[in-house]
Formats: sequence, structure tokens, C-alpha cells
Amino acid sequence: MGAIRRRMARHAVSAGEKLPSIRRLARELQVSPSTVVEAYDRLAAQGLIRSRPGSGFYVAGPPAAPLGLAEAEPRLDRAIDPFWVSRQSLDAGPHIRRPGCGWLPPDWMPEAALRRALRALARADAAVLTDYGQTRGSPALRHLLARQLAAEGLEAGPDQIVLAPSGTQAIDLICRFLLAPGDTVLVDDPCYFNFQALLRAHRVNIVGVPFTPTGPDVVCFAAALAAHRPRLYVTNSALHNPTGATLAPRTAHQLLTLAAAHDLTIVEDEIFADFEPEPSARLAALDGLARVVRIGSFSKTLSASIRCGYIVARPDWMEGLRDLQVATNFGGPSPLAAELVLRTLSDGSYRKHLAALRGRLAKRRREVAEALAGLGVRLWCEPRGGFYLWCRLPAGRDAAQVAQAALAEEVVLAPGNVFSVSQSAPDFMRFNVAQTDGAALRVLARALG
Repeated sequence: MGAIRRRMARHAVSAGEKLPSIRRLARELQVSPSTVVEAYDRLAAQGLIRSRPGSGFYVAGPPAAPLGLAEAEPRLDRAIDPFWVSRQSLDAGPHIRRPGCGWLPPDWMPEAALRRALRALARADAAVLTDYGQTRGSPALRHLLARQLAAEGLEAGPDQIVLAPSGTQAIDLICRFLLAPGDTVLVDDPCYFNFQALLRAHRVNIVGVPFTPTGPDVVCFAAALAAHRPRLYVTNSALHNPTGATLAPRTAHQLLTLAAAHDLTIVEDEIFADFEPEPSARLAALDGLARVVRIGSFSKTLSASIRCGYIVARPDWMEGLRDLQVATNFGGPSPLAAELVLRTLSDGSYRKHLAALRGRLAKRRREVAEALAGLGVRLWCEPRGGFYLWCRLPAGRDAAQVAQAALAEEVVLAPGNVFSVSQSAPDFMRFNVAQTDGAALRVLARALG
């Protein structure tokens, strides 16, 4: 392959020209004909050469120009909006530090368990490797999830669970099922920025409710219900994103009472639940799925590369959600992804991984909080778990300007207003403690200056 590429690069062969026959090139390069066949097949798969049956192989065209730097690197001049942190973090090269991103580094994830599951999948039934997924997803994984839900007091059988291609797709299915353009949806202020982005794609009105260390401000929540008549309220259970706060039991009961009085459906995203040292109040468990929909995924504790989410909802919604699966995804998540999740969750090492992860994160939260305090950056609340710290910058510092300055030094931060519907967090910033190392903190110190 290298020999043929070099000939093309120095124009020894040009576009449309026939390449040497398999036997001739094998003699010339002193390799076996099968090696030449594989090289030609790989180059054809990459679009560099073309096969003409009965005639041979021909050069498809000149080698593609190297990827331009502007395409490879995140744009520094993009507006800071709810897409900003995602764009910068997802498109960043391996040399970019990402204290603002929403996932753990690779060496914090259960890589050994994932590799064991991948090796086992090589011996799985052919259908797992080749077929579409069922409309509700893997029965075995749904049974496992039902047992986990029962352990927290939420009685929901496998027939009340629909697997989705990701947690984001799970919310998207719920929005397609329940919302129409022009409807109103409540979110926390601040909230996970992709809630805003997804809801705007559904062309609904978004109303923010101020968030406190014990949950949404109940007085403001009641006022928003009366004034806007929303269809949905979307929130995080367990550990709130971005604040790290935990919903208090009293607040949970008040929210459910208000939801019943105003015919409101609550979407409870529990993606961070496994990071809690002890389970906190869960709206779905308290409500019994009458007005609450539970969603989740495995991207934070298992793998962001294995895309698989789920929806837990009332039985009479299942048929409609399955029809939407067919319309938007033609089936549930990849059977390969679902099987990987199932095998890894069933591995006895996964519980040990979670326990070690919680301990490692507790230590890291303390270390990063102390380092930030030395820069004048103050915690908004003390999280019970997880990897986020929601912090106020020193007086007079604009988080968006600080983030732009840090990006110029190849560090991605998460300024507060990307999370705020009302744009009321200009001096706040969310830090991912697992991604915040000494070099990132030094860049932050310069950016603050």
C-alpha cells in the first residue's frame, strides 16, 4: 500500500491509469500475490483506486489534500451558546485539555471489563453482529434494568422499558411523543445545556426556574406553572448538572403535588445516579411513573462510545414509543451496543469499578476545590458525588471572556451562561474535576488575570 501511495504522490501513475497486475506487482515487490490482493482491496475501500472486473485496478484520482487545520481544530470565534462547550470538547484534539467537558478521561473507565465483553462478543450469535435491534431493545438488558429499578423501589417490569440509541435520543423520543411546536417546557436555571439545544430543535418555548441547593425554587416553579401552563419539566435526578446539587425529599414531594395539580409530566434524567454514595429522593419512585418518565444511559460510568439509553414510562405509552422508534431509528439501539452494556454490567468487576470511582472522585473533588479556592473561585454548593463543581469566579470576572482566553491556550472551559436560560450566570463556571489537572489550573489562573 505504501509503495502504491508513493507512486501516486510523485505522479508516477496518474488518475485513470492502470496499475500493475497482481502477479507483476508481487514479483516486483517480492511479496505474495495474496498480499497484493489485500493491498489493492484496502486501497479500493479507501477510494484511492478502483477495480474494473476483467480489466484490473486503476488510479481513482490524486491523493486527497491533507486535512486543513481549520477543519481539525475547534473554531475560536464561535459564539458562546448552549452548543459551545459540546463543539469545543468533541472536536478538540488529544492535546487539548477539557475541564469543561461532560465525561471522564479514558483511564477512569472500566477498560478491562469492556475488552472482556468485546472478546466475548466475537463468539456471539451472528444476529447480534448483523441484525437490526428490536423496537423495545434487548430483553435481557431490560430485565436487568427492571431488577435494578426494583432495588430502588420503582416497580416497572421489562415491558415498561424501551431502550434507545442514547440518553439524548431517549429525551428526543419523549419530546416527539408528548410535544408539539409552540408548547412550553420548564427546565432548571441553570440546567444541562443540551436540554436547551434539543428543546429548541423541537421548536418549543423554554422557561427556566431558578435552581437552589435543594432543587428548583418551589415558589417560582408554582408561578411558572400558573403563568405558562407547560407540558413538560425536564431535570436531572440524583446529582444535578451543572450544579452537583441533590433534590431534597420535601422539594420532591412539593414538585409532584404541583405536577398533579397542573397536569404536568416530569422527565427525570438519572444519568449521574451511580455516582451517589447513597441514593437520594427519586421522583419516579415516589410517583410510581404516573406523571414521571425516567430516562438514563451508561455513557458516564461505562463508555461514551457505546451508545445505549433507556426510557421507563407508564404501560399505555409503550406502543406509541415503539412506533416512534421505528419511525426515527428503525428499531432500538444497536444489538451490539446493548449486548456490550449487558455483559459489562453483569461482570462482577463493575460494582468494584463504581465503588473505586466514587472514592477517586471524592478525593479529586477536594483537591480541585482547594486549588480553585486558591484562585478566588468559590463553590456554589458541596456535591455529594459526581465530577462537577459549579463555581463563582472572582468578582468582576466574565466567564465567557475567561473561557475564550483559556481556549487560546488550548484549554476548554464551561462558562455559566451556556447553562442558563435567563443568562443570569455570567460569573459562574462548571469544572469537571477528573479533567482539571495542574496545567489546566495554570491556564485558568492566567485567564482570570
